[in-house]
Amino acid sequence: MKLFPYGHATHPQWQMAAGLVLAQLRAYMALPGYATAPTLALLYITDHYAAHAQDILDHLSAELPEVPDWSGTVGVGIASNNVEYFDEPALAVMLCELPHDQYRVFSGVSPLPPSSHRFKAHTALVHADAGTPDVAELIAEMAARTESGYVFGGLASSRSATVQFALSGHGNVKGQGAASGVFSGGLSGVAFARDMSGGMALMSRVTQGCQPVSGNHEITACEGNVVTGLDGQPALDLMLAELGVSLDEPREALAKVRSTLVGLSHPDDRLNDVHIHHAGQFGAEVVVRHIIGLDPTRKGIAIAEAPSVGMTLAFCERNREAARADLIRVCAEIREELEPEEVTLEVASALSAPEAESAPHAARRIAGAIYVSCSGRGGPHFGAPSAELQIVRRALGDVPLVGFFAGGEIARHHLYGYTGVLTVFTAKEEA
Repeated sequence: MKLFPYGHATHPQWQMAAGLVLAQLRAYMALPGYATAPTLALLYITDHYAAHAQDILDHLSAELPEVPDWSGTVGVGIASNNVEYFDEPALAVMLCELPHDQYRVFSGVSPLPPSSHRFKAHTALVHADAGTPDVAELIAEMAARTESGYVFGGLASSRSATVQFALSGHGNVKGQGAASGVFSGGLSGVAFARDMSGGMALMSRVTQGCQPVSGNHEITACEGNVVTGLDGQPALDLMLAELGVSLDEPREALAKVRSTLVGLSHPDDRLNDVHIHHAGQFGAEVVVRHIIGLDPTRKGIAIAEAPSVGMTLAFCERNREAARADLIRVCAEIREELEPEEVTLEVASALSAPEAESAPHAARRIAGAIYVSCSGRGGPHFGAPSAELQIVRRALGDVPLVGFFAGGEIARHHLYGYTGVLTVFTAKEEA
């Protein structure tokens, strides 16, 4: 298994940050065990560099001519192994060594072609623009075009230009033409085949950032985005009772409602969610949405979603400890599934090494990782700068990782909020 070289840096001048990242990439490529012939680069920049996106892509692709394909986007923050960059100019790159015929870069000018005998998309990394009309429906449509029905990624987040990177220098997607590789709007990303070279595959998990504060209720009546009935009762009355507040004391009631969100799930998703549910935690089938208003006339609750009768709704709130515990859980699930049942003393010592000595190890079978987290999470939500990524490193081990903080997270066929989506490139267990 070849580990994916990666690099990250911050500097007021993008040229200096790019130079630091290139130095890290080349240093890793010179080490035994790291990929030396990468084909796909994942590039993430903070919005401080958004105006220079084209210059950055041109510079990096010229400095790494052996890497023909590029994908990525912008975030108000970006992530790498053990560190996150918020509200500062920064960029991160990871170089993946994958056969050209086992992935496809796509964008608005070079969309993902239908499945054929030459290439069938099993899953896809998706970057999307939140301003795109019906973006949630487009994500679901993209998921439906894959064999697994599962895509992962996030919505670009930026206080300035919202850009995406999608460049296919190998020519494996027709229609690129004279496109520059930097786009605004729509969807872009990388589709992956089921079985990549050397038994490489992808494993993905969703970690929730909210904790339920009520039981599950069935939506029994709704109009547009207003839920009017829960379990056959007026929705507003039931919510106020669950939260322990009354409109007779409007200030206290509104303060409580403002800190409350709703977790929604569809019956089909609950049936298809095979992961174990833990008490007091949401499963991956739940999407969290804001309460955007109250309708006393109809005894309704307006939410940032158009629900349907039969869906399940639970009231919830953001919770730091629940988010930490769930993040540790998904990392542990991945490690337990990948690490061999029987190992030598040398390998066991390497896998259980303390954080300072936890170098990447083949027994972990992780070549690289992508982490997309909500822009409302990150260090501040977890208690300290870079705390979220430090949790990932301690729980998953020291593995190559890049990612960004999104305006919405993509996993399965859903658009989530307040979640993290961790995806790892895995290799077969060595005999």
